[in-house]
Amino acid sequence: MVLSRRHVVAGLSSLGVVTAAPRDAKADLAALEKGARAEGSVTWYVAQVDAERAEEIGRAFTADYPGITVSVIRTTGQVAFQRLLMDIKNHTPQCDVFSATDASHLPILKDRNELTGFAPENAVHLMPHFARVSDPGLYYVTNAARYFMIYNTNKVTAAEAPKAWTDLLDPKWKGKVALGHPAFSGCTGTLALALKRTYGWEFFEKLAKNNPRIGRSAADPVTLITAGECLVGPASAGGAYPAVDKGNPIGIVHPSDGVVLCQVPSGIPARPPHPNAAKLFMEWLMGERYSKLIARDGSEPLREGVAPRKDEPPLATIKSITVTVDEIRKGVPEVIEQWRDTFGG
Repeated sequence: MVLSRRHVVAGLSSLGVVTAAPRDAKADLAALEKGARAEGSVTWYVAQVDAERAEEIGRAFTADYPGITVSVIRTTGQVAFQRLLMDIKNHTPQCDVFSATDASHLPILKDRNELTGFAPENAVHLMPHFARVSDPGLYYVTNAARYFMIYNTNKVTAAEAPKAWTDLLDPKWKGKVALGHPAFSGCTGTLALALKRTYGWEFFEKLAKNNPRIGRSAADPVTLITAGECLVGPASAGGAYPAVDKGNPIGIVHPSDGVVLCQVPSGIPARPPHPNAAKLFMEWLMGERYSKLIARDGSEPLREGVAPRKDEPPLATIKSITVTVDEIRKGVPEVIEQWRDTFGG
């Protein structure tokens, strides 16, 4: 059974106040690598990139640490969290590193004392604005991608393409808008919350009149728009730019009313099956090679000194809509219920 986010959070809060997980001192990297090689693998619950990109990232880690493979479990963010909660409930730990597209998931796990403390040495290089969303010694931002609009360049000209989120309400896009679903996609929940705060829920009630096609993952609009089944919709930079690089007919618009940044923290569950490999992988996710890999694909550079894509305007130069982790924790469950009332599903 797939639980709603509201039920998940309610279930967690019913457990009462729990002290935070202990924060470990920085581990000796040579000892970590030796232990990780003995374990041989690390299991990663991931949602912020598609399966192809996640596997590519896993292979890059293995190239740096031969003999240690990455088992990628790629699904939508809310489903990944529900799966982790079921692992915990059933005492069947499978996940070594959990990456959350809903930034409130890691604080929830912290409140349950369900995180392993670890402070990667590479974390000192994390950009200050991402460090503020991290909780040093417990979890760290390992991906951040702006959400903007895309359109099919074979069927929509740049002049015709929407320039602001409110342009999606134009009746000319009826039946042609693709969306994710906040009950499945953590980043779609963040986007919906940001637009609700900006325009009120009336925005989505008007959007519903355009009969958008609603999938689950935030990656679904890229697939549908590439295929021409829909023409416009929101997408992450980390999903859109790789499609452009493949030669797909995708045009990109940074909305005049603001892009929305989805920040993805990662941490190690309290009882990882491969504890040394988990810590080594977290160390690597904080490193330069990984930051360059995701920046190449359009995600924000995490570390100082790593450049963004040359064809992507720096985040500081464009308007953005920001929501805090506390706002996400309180607001996304409400958005999910409102979404179901408005769009169904």
